Amino acid sequence: MSQTKTAARVAILWRGDHEARKHATPANNRFYRVFEELTAIGIQVEPAVYSDEIVDEVREQLLKVDGVLVWVDPIHDGQTRVALDAMLREVASRGPWVSAHPDVILKMGVKEVLHRTRNLSWGTDTHLYRDRSAFQSEFPSLLESAGPRVLKQNRGNGGQGIWKVEQISPPGGDAVLVRVLHARRGSVPEEITLHDFMARCEAYLTPDGCIVDQPFQSRLPDGMIRCYMGADKVVGFGHQLIKALISPPPEGHDSDAAQPGPRIMHSASAEPFQVLRAKMELEWTPQMMDILNIDSASLPIIWDADFLYGPRTESGEDTYVLCEINVSSVFAIPDQAPAAIARLTKERLRKK
Repeated sequence: MSQTKTAARVAILWRGDHEARKHATPANNRFYRVFEELTAIGIQVEPAVYSDEIVDEVREQLLKVDGVLVWVDPIHDGQTRVALDAMLREVASRGPWVSAHPDVILKMGVKEVLHRTRNLSWGTDTHLYRDRSAFQSEFPSLLESAGPRVLKQNRGNGGQGIWKVEQISPPGGDAVLVRVLHARRGSVPEEITLHDFMARCEAYLTPDGCIVDQPFQSRLPDGMIRCYMGADKVVGFGHQLIKALISPPPEGHDSDAAQPGPRIMHSASAEPFQVLRAKMELEWTPQMMDILNIDSASLPIIWDADFLYGPRTESGEDTYVLCEINVSSVFAIPDQAPAAIARLTKERLRKK
């Protein structure tokens, strides 16, 4: 007597309130294409809207499915992922597969990865400060000798805790003056003493936090390339003329000229990005996995690496500098990505 095989069940989790959870359907949210592609290959998929207030209710739901795909930013309107990550760890320990697992996010999706992988050819002169003493003793001299720097808190999104810092007073003075610009949209340059600015940044030096320090990239106005990855393969690119860390035009920070350009999506096969694609698939991703001790089965189903253009080579070729890896909540995504997410999800569930 044959048995009918039960279809795998997957939940897609994003943040919302109790009302959003009550009314969520596979079709009335921004992930509807992912729902469609999962359904098309025979996976039962359901929404799992989450908030800290209903963590127990969501936990019960997730323990009944085979896998969970999570889209939740590290910081949103003052909320963090502390309660969510604890719940996801528990769920994963009890059977369901979770992507991205919180422990993988803490390896890949934090700014510290820029320091840990600084010796790869995507790296640059990157420093890391874990405490006030190191920050106070090392950063001022580096800023004076190396030129404008970019400081980044370990976990954040939307430009929160990312600053361009440039010394504007002559060296040797008692009160060093700096010009700083926050990466959050609508920010304007501010002149402040280095002492006061560093005191402001000490809030990032929490027990599990740090500050990452990189040189400012002069080709920032050429835009940022977002390389979208499905596990260890490129699934598309996005190129955007960003305005973060660029001083607003004379018209003001709320003018049209101060707004970032649209992110233009490209397929994985787009000709202008084939050098970057080859480096990501054949060189940088395997090297990163080795450094971070991440195996292929633990790689997030969807993640992205943001690159700025580095200095051109002597022959005029572009180089690329990694400025961030996003794992917690990668969206919007290229048109080809939902099908890749579905295929990879099916493969992971089969192997599990």
